[in-house]
Amino acid sequence: MRRHERPRGGSGGTGDTSPAGDVGDTAPGPPRGCAGRPARRRAWAELLRLPALFSVPGDALAGTAAAGAPPNARTLLAIGSSLCLYEAGMALNDWADREVDAVERPHRPLPSGRIRPAAALTAACVLTGAGLALAARAGRPALAVAAPLAATVWAYDLTLKHTAAGPVAMGAARGLDLLLGAAATTGRTRRALPSAALLGTHTLAVTTVSRQEARGGSPVAPLAALATTALLTRLVTHRLASLPEGRREAAAHLPPGPRSTRPRPPEPGRQPTAHLTTALAAAYAATTARPYVHAALNPSPPLTQRAVGAGIRATIPLQATLTARSRGTATALLIAALAPLGARFAKKVSVT
Repeated sequence: MRRHERPRGGSGGTGDTSPAGDVGDTAPGPPRGCAGRPARRRAWAELLRLPALFSVPGDALAGTAAAGAPPNARTLLAIGSSLCLYEAGMALNDWADREVDAVERPHRPLPSGRIRPAAALTAACVLTGAGLALAARAGRPALAVAAPLAATVWAYDLTLKHTAAGPVAMGAARGLDLLLGAAATTGRTRRALPSAALLGTHTLAVTTVSRQEARGGSPVAPLAALATTALLTRLVTHRLASLPEGRREAAAHLPPGPRSTRPRPPEPGRQPTAHLTTALAAAYAATTARPYVHAALNPSPPLTQRAVGAGIRATIPLQATLTARSRGTATALLIAALAPLGARFAKKVSVT
């Protein structure tokens, strides 16, 4: 998606605060020879914010779990499509922001001349095409979601990010990314809509905070994000998702009997699932609580940027929580395992 949440959609994740312009077409190219290759690789890693990629696979996996299906080969295609569209948004975001970044973030790859603007725009186009192609391979329902997702990414980066609709657009992009997993795996998205709304709300809150990360600002945005996190934590732990569709249908066809009015015993596996959901929700809240509080007490650029980074990282435990409450226990644990990996690589390359 795009720097969503500076997003992106940090998420993507990752933020943005600036408009477009052209400052780098005449900048010198990257160094040549063996010594220049690591520098080029690092420049592209910074442009694409590679550590933020760990926050992407959970979208499709959470959507698949919410649809009541196990992951399959089409789910992998949806994940590939999401990764491409997310990185397309990252490259396009920096291309659109290159003029303002020359003032506010001169160390970024484009204003510093390490990557040419034309190369960044080309990468955004190629990645968008690849994302749509992978979605098409997953089937028409997946492409029907991926197309508006790509349009939202481009509209946000080129037009909406500096308007009141910016955070809403970024939240919509994350929600669509979750629906992409459901559409690719099952061909349906209806049952995944509540999870998409919750994930989109989180992204909207992080994106709102990210709009003041370059200059600092009011404590209102981080306080609102903190309240949103508390609300989402409450909602995802309030009750487990309904049974998968197939099991509901089977239960509906059970013949009535004299014992049908008796209280049902706890469903096997329900209690461990509830415990896992609660634990993951707690991890989600803990990831953002302190950075949001610090940014609210002192909304300076460094503390606001930390809050945005925490919000992007918190996307992973939220995805895992949504998956666990849909009874995708193994998948939820897999998603949760991405969090320490993302944190480890974020120490080398910033996600904002």
